[in-house]
Amino acid sequence: MPRVVHVDDKMQQGYSYELTAPEGKQFDPEFKPGLTPAHMLELGVFGGHYMTDCQDEFPKSWFAHARLSDHHDPSVNFFETDASQPLHVWQEKGWIYPDDPRGWFQWYCRYYMGRRIPEEDTRQIKRWKMMKRHVAQVQKFCQPGDWSCRRRQRQALLHWAYDSREL
Repeated sequence: MPRVVHVDDKMQQGYSYELTAPEGKQFDPEFKPGLTPAHMLELGVFGGHYMTDCQDEFPKSWFAHARLSDHHDPSVNFFETDASQPLHVWQEKGWIYPDDPRGWFQWYCRYYMGRRIPEEDTRQIKRWKMMKRHVAQVQKFCQPGDWSCRRRQRQALLHWAYDSREL
C-alpha cells in the first residue's frame, strides 16, 4: 500500500507525494547510481548547504553523519572544491521540475524513497546517464586513485551519485 509523504518546508508548503516502491529498490534498470543519498551527504556534496532546510522529509539517518553547512562552503565537499552552479542557473536553463524545486538531488532523494513519476523519472535518468562522459574523461586523463586529478569534475560526479573515488 502506498505511503503518502507530506512536505511542509519553505519551498513546498502543502506538497505531498506517494511512495509506491520500496526504499532503495525497484529502480529503472538503466539507473544504477553508485551512491545513496545518505552516502552522498556523508561524503560532502553541494557545499554542504543543499537540503538543510528540508531534512524533516527524509530519514534522520541520512543526516547523522552528513557534512552540512549553514552556507555554501566548498571546503565541506569531499574534493574540497566548488562544483555547483547556483539554483537560479538551473531554473534559468529549465532543468528544474516544479515538484522538485531544489533540482536533481531532490528528485533522486524522493526517487530513492520510492516516489515514481514516470515521465520525470525518465528525464532525470537521461540527465544522469549524460554524466558518464565525465567518468570517461577522468578515466582517460587521471591515474586510478589519484584524487588530486580533476577534482572539480570528480566532485561534480559525486553530485550525480557517481562514486568518482573509484576511478
